[in-house]
Amino acid sequence: MKLASYNVENLFQRAVAMNQPSLADGREALKAHAEINGILNKSTYSTSDKKRIVTLMKALGIDKKDDGGKFAILRQNRGHLVKRPQSGGLEVVANGRTDWIGFVDLKVEAVNEVATRMTAKVIRTVNADVIGLIEAESRPSLIRFHDNILKPGGTTYQQIMLIDGNDDRGIDVGIMTRNGFNLEFMRSHVDDADGGKRIFSRDCAEYHLVTPSGKPLVILINHFKSKGFGSQADSNKKRKTQAARVKAIYDDLVAGGAKNVAVIGDLNDTPDSDPLGPLIQNTNLKDIATHPSFNDNGRPGTFGNSTATNKIDYILLSPDLFQKVIGGEIFRMGIWGGTNGTLFPHFPEITKAAEAASDHATITAEINLT
Repeated sequence: MKLASYNVENLFQRAVAMNQPSLADGREALKAHAEINGILNKSTYSTSDKKRIVTLMKALGIDKKDDGGKFAILRQNRGHLVKRPQSGGLEVVANGRTDWIGFVDLKVEAVNEVATRMTAKVIRTVNADVIGLIEAESRPSLIRFHDNILKPGGTTYQQIMLIDGNDDRGIDVGIMTRNGFNLEFMRSHVDDADGGKRIFSRDCAEYHLVTPSGKPLVILINHFKSKGFGSQADSNKKRKTQAARVKAIYDDLVAGGAKNVAVIGDLNDTPDSDPLGPLIQNTNLKDIATHPSFNDNGRPGTFGNSTATNKIDYILLSPDLFQKVIGGEIFRMGIWGGTNGTLFPHFPEITKAAEAASDHATITAEINLT
C-alpha cells in the first residue's frame, strides 16, 4: 500500500489573508482577527476592551463599514456591536457577548483554477491508496473536488471523510481511501482539553481502517499550531501540548493492541525541535524520512524551498509498519521552488507561483501491508 500526507492549502476557496504572495502579507490581519474574536467572546467588555476593539477594527479596515476591509468583515447578525455616528468616529455600544450576536469573519476568495487542477495532478501522480489531506475546506468540497476533477481524470477514491475542526478559517484535516481500504470507524479529538482550553488547533482525527487483506490500520491526521502569528513562546507551548496529547493517544492505541499506526500531517516544526519532542523523541514512532529506501530528491524539507528548516510535514510509523516499508519520497512537482520556480522541477502547467498546487510537497510511504 502507499500512504500519503498532503497539505493542499484549500481546494476551491481560501481566506484572502492566507492567499497572499507571502505569509507575511496577511499575518497581521490574521493576528488581529484572532485577537478581536477573543475579546468579542467575553461576557463583559471593559473600557480597555472597547478601546482595543476599536483599534483592531481600524487595523482590519472595518471601522467605517462592516465590509470595508480587504481581509475581514464584521457580521452583526442580531443587535449591534458598534455605531458609526455621522459626525465621525466609532463607538462600541455592546457591553458584552449577550448584547449582540455576531463576529468578525475572514473574507474568502476563489483558489486559482490552475492551482486546483495541479492539486489534482499531484494526487493523481502520487497515486496513494490512503491519503491524508490537510487544509481542506469541508467534506462537500472534498467530494466536489473528487467527483468533478479527480474522477474524470481517472483517479477514484471509495471513501472520503472530513470532520470539522476547531479552526474557523476552513482548514480542516480529511482522508480519502481507495476501494478495499475500508474505514471502519473514526474518532474526533476536537474537544480534548488542557487546563480548560482545547488542545488541537484543528483536530487529531483518528481513522480506523481495514486493509484488503484484513489487517487493521490506524491513521492519526494532524495539523499543529503554526508559527505564523502569536508569540514564538506561545506557539511552541501549544505545539508541545499537541504533540504530548498525540503521544498519549498513540500510547493508548498501542496499549489496546494496535500495531499498525501512522501519525501523519503538518506538524509545523522540525524533527529536532523541543515542541515535537514528546512525539518524535519520546515514542517508538519512526519518521519515514529516516528509512534507507526513502528518497527526498536531494532536499530534506517539505515546504517552500524545502531546506532542512522547512521539514514540517510527516509520516511517523509504528515499529510494525516501519519494518514493512519498501519505499517513500517527497514529491515536489506541485511546488513553485524559489523566486523563479527553478530550484527543482515542477509540472509544466505551472507558469507562476500562484498556479502552484501548494507550498507543501506530498510525502509518501510505501508499505508491504496489503
